Amino acid sequence: MTCAVPSPLPSLKTMLSRKKAVLLLLVAFSTGTLLLRHSAHLSWFPKPPLFSCLPPQPPRPKHTAVAFLKTHKTASTTVQNLLFRFAERHNLTVALPHHPCDHQFCYPRNFSGRFVHPYTLPPRLIASHLRFDRAELRRLMPNDTVYVTILREPVAMFESLFSYYNQYCATFKRVPNSSMEAFLDNPLLYYRPNEKYAMYARNTLVYDLGGDPEHSPDDPAYLPQFLRQVESIFSLVMLAEYFDESLVLLRRLLAWELDDVLYVKMNMRSLESKLNISSPRLASQVRAWNALDARLYDHFNATFWRKLDQAGPECVEREVQALRRACERLERRCFGGRPQLRPATQIKNKELRPWQPSAKVGIVGYDLPGSGPPLDEECLKLVMPEVQYSRYLLRKQSLRNRRRAALHRSLPPRGLLRPPRHSAPKVT
Repeated sequence: MTCAVPSPLPSLKTMLSRKKAVLLLLVAFSTGTLLLRHSAHLSWFPKPPLFSCLPPQPPRPKHTAVAFLKTHKTASTTVQNLLFRFAERHNLTVALPHHPCDHQFCYPRNFSGRFVHPYTLPPRLIASHLRFDRAELRRLMPNDTVYVTILREPVAMFESLFSYYNQYCATFKRVPNSSMEAFLDNPLLYYRPNEKYAMYARNTLVYDLGGDPEHSPDDPAYLPQFLRQVESIFSLVMLAEYFDESLVLLRRLLAWELDDVLYVKMNMRSLESKLNISSPRLASQVRAWNALDARLYDHFNATFWRKLDQAGPECVEREVQALRRACERLERRCFGGRPQLRPATQIKNKELRPWQPSAKVGIVGYDLPGSGPPLDEECLKLVMPEVQYSRYLLRKQSLRNRRRAALHRSLPPRGLLRPPRHSAPKVT
């Protein structure tokens, strides 16, 4: 009878290794189950946020070379005012018209560098009324200039033109009782395309942009080519109806701060000076008479919303709200609350009285609280009308230019030393 030899017992080390392996298998199984259960909510890559409102990285320096094409009756005076204030804060030279041109660059003539006052050369910014001429502006402005303009819905814009220039434009003056309805029923009865201010009566936007306002809208080639040309030049075409959104896009384009685009509305007409344009028939007539302007606006209305989509609608809305809150804070500081629009005759400070185009049209403005100095300079410039601000800047830049010229005249040419003075020899 043989005895079975018992198998050797596993060592303690072997038993621990097996337990460790089993434990690892259990952990792996549990983890895998958990991952499968929640796989719909997991990703190996972090999800981007729904939108990001951070400035582009790396941050850019502020862009200071700007050419703003100031179109007519499009809220362009408000844009001009904030550009003038930006130029002053950053010590930029602003191109301003020569005296014979008044506060516009001899509009409605095609823009020329000869219209620029020599004491405002070389400029970094231009923002006064002119008829666009690409070649002339390129000769005047730096190579890194950003071109910007603003448009307005043609029906509202034409009503403003008809009211504002009623005593300047001969076409409008011919209309009995200054009736816009009578004009639109038969515009060719009153319109003379070769008269000096005829551009106020038809396709004014196209004219300001350097185009042909008399070109037939039925030409299938002209307008598409003109639109491509405008798109190739202007980095941003703002819309008056979406003014705050336009300023957000402008601020992003130029890498400016929020404080650089604060504003109050300028050059506004009184309610009594506005005409009723609620009739759909009237609106249709305006668009038909200004067919080139209407198509121009429709095109850039579409491109504007594409830019907003690219920027992120939620982000733009947040910046719009921040802009409005900042404007309200500035208004409280300057006016103690909401600014009150006043007729020019009720504004105590003559430097703040807006220019009046005629006795039939009332342009309202602002008066600052208190009387006499010291006035807050920022608040004063915030509400200073176009004509006065243009003249102020011209005086300021002319004085700076003359001082600089006088300094150069008082210094000897470089590299030359004045001969030492010797006393005359005594006569013996």
